[in-house]
Amino acid sequence: MATAVFAWYHMHSLPVIPINPGRPSISLPSKTYDTVPSISSLPSPSETALSFLTPPAVTRKALEEAKSAGVKAVWFQPGSFTDEDLKFAKDNFESAIGGFEPGTVGGEGWCVLVDGEAAIQAAGREVVKQRL
Repeated sequence: MATAVFAWYHMHSLPVIPINPGRPSISLPSKTYDTVPSISSLPSPSETALSFLTPPAVTRKALEEAKSAGVKAVWFQPGSFTDEDLKFAKDNFESAIGGFEPGTVGGEGWCVLVDGEAAIQAAGREVVKQRL
């Protein structure tokens, strides 16, 4: 799932910086991306939105680090959060997307693979696709 979501961002020409403490890079067929080991290692956290693909046990600690680093927006992929995590995010970030809300298409709640293009359009951006 993580590779599919990462590829979706790449395919839609969105800037991505993978966070992975265990791997120095992530490769797609057309490009290899260097990773950073933590949220606080991001070059511009206040200009970065996070897409969570972590297990719920990891998500809360990452949310707290994101808040401290100045991240303003988070998107939870299905299965990556608890109700408490979603509430924390909605209370502490300018934008938090996750769970079931009006407009979700898939049966698992907001998912970038299913709802991402609609979210790009809702933000007033043009959907641009490139090959992997």
